[in-house]
Amino acid sequence: MALADSVPGVSGGTIAFLMGIYDEFINSLNNIVSKDKEKRKAAVFFLIKLGSGWIIGMALASIIINKIFETYIYNISSLFIGFVLFAMPIIIMEEKECLKGKYYNVVFSVLGAALVALIAYFSASGIMGQGADLSWGNFGFGMGIYLFVGAMCAISAMVLPGISGSTLLLVFGLYQAVMSAISGFLHLDFSYVPALFIFGFGMIAGVLTIVKVLRYGLVKKRSAMMYFILGMMIGSLYAIVMGPASLKDNPQPPMTFETFNIWFFIIGGVVIFGLQFLKTMLDGKKADKEAVKEAK
Repeated sequence: MALADSVPGVSGGTIAFLMGIYDEFINSLNNIVSKDKEKRKAAVFFLIKLGSGWIIGMALASIIINKIFETYIYNISSLFIGFVLFAMPIIIMEEKECLKGKYYNVVFSVLGAALVALIAYFSASGIMGQGADLSWGNFGFGMGIYLFVGAMCAISAMVLPGISGSTLLLVFGLYQAVMSAISGFLHLDFSYVPALFIFGFGMIAGVLTIVKVLRYGLVKKRSAMMYFILGMMIGSLYAIVMGPASLKDNPQPPMTFETFNIWFFIIGGVVIFGLQFLKTMLDGKKADKEAVKEAK
């Protein structure tokens, strides 16, 4: 999820959805402040596991992976297109009960696709700032507030399939500044600590606000929410195609048929079907354990 979040045009929320952990992810974020001790304990345990991987992934992205993405951006973009296109039929089959017969909700798909495409367009068009120096003493109170709000919006996008948090940071003109701050801190430059604290608190505030809305939608309005998510995934295809133009250090032309890599696209499909097979096996084992428990 972190590797996806670090690349303009790709959302960590999409990866969570493709891996079948999106509902658990959203519920855990919601239950972290639950009054139910057992729910809170389970949420903390799940988020520690997920958060550990996310932190490691983001650290790798800020140090080395981001450069690899820039060098092989078309291959990586082809891979993510494979992820999305091969995953959509699986998601439709798994959610067919709430999708079937409620085709009037397709309007939410249109809205979701338009939202993601619009954000991707602004990002690729250069309608954004040039970044900032987030080391201590080089930014003031106004930039601190701006950083906090940018973090709230970015983390909200990261938990939504289709919308890239890094793309929103690009729109805010904060992408390179934040990645430089993370990289500087990992190289023991502690002048970035205040800015990273502000950014972290903004992320927490964003999670606490957007997650309530998402959970309500998934529980109470699941059909409309699933159509909306599928629309955002469709829109993310445009965002991925335009992603190379959003690279901060070395922008590239948007993906074309010539730069599209069919082999990485196929690998994306193989990974998705592999994850689905693994998920089916784990669900089967879980069902068997519950059956044995009930029999006893």
